[in-house]
Amino acid sequence: MDETALPGRLPERDRPWVMRTYAGHSSATATNALFRRNLAKGQTGLSVAFDLPTQTGYDPDHELAAGEVGRVGVPVAHLDDMRALFGGIPLAETNTSMTINAPAMWLLALYGTVGLEQGAELARCAGTTQNDIIKEYLSRGTYIFPPAASLRLTADVIAYTLRAMPKWNPVNICSYHLQEAGATPVQEVGFALATAVAVLDAVRDSGQVPAERMGDVVQRVSFFVNAGVRFVEEIAKMRAFGVLWDEITRDRYGVAEARQRRFRYGVQVNSLGLTEAQPENNIQRIVLEMLGVTMSRDARARAVQLPAWNEALGLPRPWDQQWSLRMQQVLAYESDLLEYPDLFAGSHVMTALVDEIVTGARVELDKVLELGGVVAAVETGYLKSALVASLAERRRRMESGADVVVGVNRYAETEPSPLTAAGADAVEQVDPAVGAAAVDRVHRWRADRDGAAVDAALARLRADAATTTNLMPATLECVRAGVTTGEWAGALRQVFGEYRAPTGLAGATGSGGDPGLAAVRERVTATARELGSGRLRLLVGKPGLDGHSNGAEQIAVRARDAGFEVVYQGIRLTAGQIVAAAVEEDVDLVGLSVLSGSHLAAVPAVLDGLRAAGRADLPVVVGGIIPAADADTLRAAGVARVFTPKDFALTDIIDDLVTVIRRANDLP
Repeated sequence: MDETALPGRLPERDRPWVMRTYAGHSSATATNALFRRNLAKGQTGLSVAFDLPTQTGYDPDHELAAGEVGRVGVPVAHLDDMRALFGGIPLAETNTSMTINAPAMWLLALYGTVGLEQGAELARCAGTTQNDIIKEYLSRGTYIFPPAASLRLTADVIAYTLRAMPKWNPVNICSYHLQEAGATPVQEVGFALATAVAVLDAVRDSGQVPAERMGDVVQRVSFFVNAGVRFVEEIAKMRAFGVLWDEITRDRYGVAEARQRRFRYGVQVNSLGLTEAQPENNIQRIVLEMLGVTMSRDARARAVQLPAWNEALGLPRPWDQQWSLRMQQVLAYESDLLEYPDLFAGSHVMTALVDEIVTGARVELDKVLELGGVVAAVETGYLKSALVASLAERRRRMESGADVVVGVNRYAETEPSPLTAAGADAVEQVDPAVGAAAVDRVHRWRADRDGAAVDAALARLRADAATTTNLMPATLECVRAGVTTGEWAGALRQVFGEYRAPTGLAGATGSGGDPGLAAVRERVTATARELGSGRLRLLVGKPGLDGHSNGAEQIAVRARDAGFEVVYQGIRLTAGQIVAAAVEEDVDLVGLSVLSGSHLAAVPAVLDGLRAAGRADLPVVVGGIIPAADADTLRAAGVARVFTPKDFALTDIIDDLVTVIRRANDLP
């Protein structure tokens, strides 16, 4: 009997989604080798992770890049790096996603130039530049320029690709990091759609795209979302996204064709929800999260990339990434998921849940628009404050046990895991020499190019930036002249300036009835009294380029609730700036947050600076994704405490900070 003829089955099995792994580290050459291996294993698209200097527009030899080069992605400082990254990989036949935002125009120009050198027709090249700067101000921190200038760059890229690269997705509205920063499903949908409105308004108002072609713009806008472990709710969220996107693009932008209004998205499931404790539990978390974006045919992801089981421990190895790829392949090819129409059509439960999210998200979207749009909501701190408050509430539920995290706040008893028995070998190790090699490479690149051509290209870029001219042609000239990533961004910094986003701490509280907080508050008050100061003062510092500030902000909120005076100046600080703030503010403790893996470079630089400033007595604690061996190294260097993701109880952490201060001051 022909099973495809059975009632309820599709006449033809659906094609699977594009399968990716998010990859990049060390060098362009090493990452190219990893790409080739992943493609050979059946991966059907590439997803490029760039290192933090590249993402924030710095060359490897910049002060802020120290310890960060090749750490969380691949360094790309110039055209030759991009050539090495895609050597032997035909770009006209490869669907490439590039997670890059502030310098998206620059990376797309490098990519397109390499494609032309390969003989590719740009009109055939398919892929995505994330190019969503708004969420960088709220959660991820790799912004460079002020919001208005950043939106101008986004609009210029969209207008350029509409003409030259019509199969390319020039912007990928990213709600992924909003969820990690604390957004509820309602906030995630509402805030992401507010960003999409800002982007489409910027394109429409730029005058670069005729009104009749807005449908062509809309159909190339994709979204990048997060899927948590509450997979039924995630299915409803994705269906709600589709309902509202169809409504907005039809009513606000007059897009008549339903095909152009279709909600198109890719996904990476929740990385920050993975646990250091009992990391084997992350496997089932990843699978459940994948189901949330694949089970509903009417709201199925176009592309999926999964984290690895050990991402809470460090950088995944190729084998770990292979395991995550195989999860996708088993679901797509062994299960019968792709043989059926939408499984939730007509479900009263799903319809009610979707309606609830749609209603709430409309309220959030309208609120942002009433404030003047998403840029105004960023600049006033409204969005950041909302996310910090939501994350504080999420943390409170976990700490109280209302939300169960298996292996962390319940069922913590465990057998030794063979997966982590290898210790430091359970994650990929980045050779410290990588940074020096990248510095040498960029020095040689600068020495071998035509300096006059570089100067002329940068002069044109600055001149065009001072007008409303589309900046893509000047950027392409910079690529051909041999300009570096840092020089391109530096020229625009001169015109647009730099930006420091609101921290969102004002007014946020996170104690939420924690019964242990009163005792800690008493210790804080007593310690301040014994030291003869009005209040204990804590400096929370983010050294280097790591912009993931959620943990630092939650520590700051809880410390303030406990009675500390908190000094927090935001992300992306040099060791010198942190030391200067510690001395000028006369703090009692310095807390450093480093999640990029650069702790062995960033933390000693702060310790050395404090000694040079005559404050070797000032205690320093560190939090981040820090392997046990590295924690021992940091303690040997003088760090008083090291906190990792397994230390989830914030009030206990604050209590420990009081103990550190007391011991540093010889108090009982």
